[in-house]
Amino acid sequence: FIFKEREKAFPNTPLCFTMGARLHVPGVARTSLPVVLVILTLLPHSLLGKPAEEENTESSVLHQRVKRGWVWNQFFVLEEYTGLEPLYIGKLHSDMDKGDGSIRYILTGEGAGTTFTIDDSTGDIHAIQRLDREVKSQYVLRAQARNRLTDRPLEPESEFIVKIQDINDNEPRFLDGPYQAAVPEMSKIGTSVIQLTATDADDPTYGNSARVVYSILEGQPYFSVDAKTGVVRVSLADMDRETRENYTVVIQAKDMGGQLGGLAGTTTINITLSDVNDNPPMFDQRLYQMSVPETAPVGSVVGRIWAKDRDIGVNAEMTYSIVDGDGRDTFDITTDPTNLFGIIIVKKPLNFEKKPSYTLKVEGANTHVDPVFFKRGPFKDVTIVHVSVEDVDEPPVFDLPAYYIEMPEDAEIGTVVKTVSARDPDAANNTVRYSIERSCDPEKYFYIDITSGSLMTVRSLDREEISWHNITILAMEMNNPTQIGSVSVALKVLDVNDNPPSLTHYLEAYVCENAKAGQRIQTITAVDPDEPPGGQHFYYRLAPEAVNNPNFTLRDNQDNTAWILTRRGGWSQQEQTIFYLPIIISDGEQPVQTSTSTLTIRVCSCDHEGNVMSCNAEAYSLPASLSRGALIAILACIFVLLAVMILLMLSLRTHRKKPYLCDEEENVHENIVRYDDEGGGEEDTEAFDIAAMWNPREVHHHLGKMRQDMLPEIESLSRYVPQACVVGGGGDSNVHGYVLAKLLEADMDPCAPPYDSLQTYAYEGEGSVAESLSSLQSGTSNNDHEYDYLNDWGPRFKKLAEMYGVLETNSPPMW
Repeated sequence: FIFKEREKAFPNTPLCFTMGARLHVPGVARTSLPVVLVILTLLPHSLLGKPAEEENTESSVLHQRVKRGWVWNQFFVLEEYTGLEPLYIGKLHSDMDKGDGSIRYILTGEGAGTTFTIDDSTGDIHAIQRLDREVKSQYVLRAQARNRLTDRPLEPESEFIVKIQDINDNEPRFLDGPYQAAVPEMSKIGTSVIQLTATDADDPTYGNSARVVYSILEGQPYFSVDAKTGVVRVSLADMDRETRENYTVVIQAKDMGGQLGGLAGTTTINITLSDVNDNPPMFDQRLYQMSVPETAPVGSVVGRIWAKDRDIGVNAEMTYSIVDGDGRDTFDITTDPTNLFGIIIVKKPLNFEKKPSYTLKVEGANTHVDPVFFKRGPFKDVTIVHVSVEDVDEPPVFDLPAYYIEMPEDAEIGTVVKTVSARDPDAANNTVRYSIERSCDPEKYFYIDITSGSLMTVRSLDREEISWHNITILAMEMNNPTQIGSVSVALKVLDVNDNPPSLTHYLEAYVCENAKAGQRIQTITAVDPDEPPGGQHFYYRLAPEAVNNPNFTLRDNQDNTAWILTRRGGWSQQEQTIFYLPIIISDGEQPVQTSTSTLTIRVCSCDHEGNVMSCNAEAYSLPASLSRGALIAILACIFVLLAVMILLMLSLRTHRKKPYLCDEEENVHENIVRYDDEGGGEEDTEAFDIAAMWNPREVHHHLGKMRQDMLPEIESLSRYVPQACVVGGGGDSNVHGYVLAKLLEADMDPCAPPYDSLQTYAYEGEGSVAESLSSLQSGTSNNDHEYDYLNDWGPRFKKLAEMYGVLETNSPPMW
């Protein structure tokens, strides 16, 4: 519908745009707007291009209406135009356009220049791109006419809308397909399964382009779909999952109300029948045969049974129970973790010799039952289980599971502790032999008779050493040594009063010098390893030889303690520092055990509160206190003594380096040789060259015979030996004369150093009864040397024995 002029469309009604005025449209025209394309014509009345005098005349009119000079050709355009030429939209025209090209038309707004173009001379508007209503349904544009030369606007800018008209170019779509759905088996007809919704992008307000109708293409006669709502329903009753579980349904959605030429879309629904408990369980066997060895422990599995159910999941879960049979008390049945199988287990120990077989009646029932399907029941079943007990060669069994025995510790060796008994539980009743597991009796206190089972002692028992003996006795079959039974024997050793008491803690005490008579100096207690049933009770007294001593006495407190008291005062370390007090302690059990302990009591110096200051007698040789001047004097004396000792040591070291000769011209006939090792006794033939004593003149001519392992500091000091000293015969006479001459010369000369030494090795060194008398190793011991053994060496060591032997002196009294 194209109208070239406003008057032709609405001849009796003025249709115009005016600045600041409303657009008045009659009711008939308003009802015709949805079906017509409106073309607005701007009324050809303008002030542009008129003479000046006319302008002045018209300016005097204040309320004159001004008509717009636009003419519109078209406002609507169909989408999806596929032509080769640009799509003509409409024409823009002004009454002032004389056709001379002086007016230029301008188009702005949405899509101007990209989607829409305008011929600036003629005002024709074209679409240069393909339009899609589903992308954009309308465009808002603005138009204006300007003078081409001056670029002055000839008309105010006006706005218009270009609407895109819909066509059926989109098929319905199922956005969430394919679909998964489930419906319980045995559902009634009409049961809803799932609802589908297809969307159409076309305009639902224009025609039937977006009107969708549903239909089923595949899945009949099991399911159907509502044409309007898209709800899929069950259309066949009593569908059984155990027969068929999965179904595939194809649904179609078609627009245009399903009419010919409409577009269609499809989707797939995978429908699964969910399980319900509509099948009762049933055992596949009416009789089960099982066997179990008689040695099977309690809780061991005998076998399993299964009541099969065609259902799945919780609908197939079972619970089992023993409802009858002679084995109800001996066996039990449980359900496995899957709740499908029944597990038969041993409830009590088995014995083939007593009962070789059992019969069980077992019932299996569904755990979850649907009341809707009670008519298909009952949902349980029963079966018979026959269990055979297998005979096994069992180890010997003792008449008791364990033994407890009490025995006194003074029992004699060979005493029978207990006689155990074991037997073979099998029908063969083989002979049994007994033994002790040695790992439990490593000290071998006990012995068991191999045939009778009599357990006896082979060592003395001592409760204080081992109070309990845990023994494992083994019983073995003679015909089958691999079958061994065992039993535990707990032996408690009973106490006997066989240990004397003794003092506890330290056996020393002290008494202060200022202690008075009757003062307590020590509280003593005793300990006894025995444990009498009535508890410990000790008695204290002094030994007979110390009862009448004048120094100390003892008081028994009758509470297992005793006091040591002084009998006098006036104690002094100078008189006696240590006293020894023998004490007799006895217990109150039979037989009475007694012991004697010696208490050492020291005399000590104490303060006025009784605290010990010193127990050393040497401390009393000094004054009780020293003044500062006396202390300085003592330190000065010590310093002077140290200085003198140092000077003396330096002097001795200096003199050692000089020859000990008063007369340089004196003849010396000895070899001065120093070695760093000890002589080896008479067996050492290399330590001293005896040739120098036989012929001193030859000493310088036999240097090659000297010891090779050490060089002497001074090879020889002999320069001249007088002939008078060596006259006489050879052999022993030469040596004897030489020694006598030198002895006389040394005795007469007070300045002669003691070069002579007489070394006798006959009673010293390796091979000698006296062994080595060297003191080289004496520094490694802190103990005082004992020389009493010198008395045993004979008369040759009598002098040494008198010098170093212990002399008998009068010792002070002990108490």
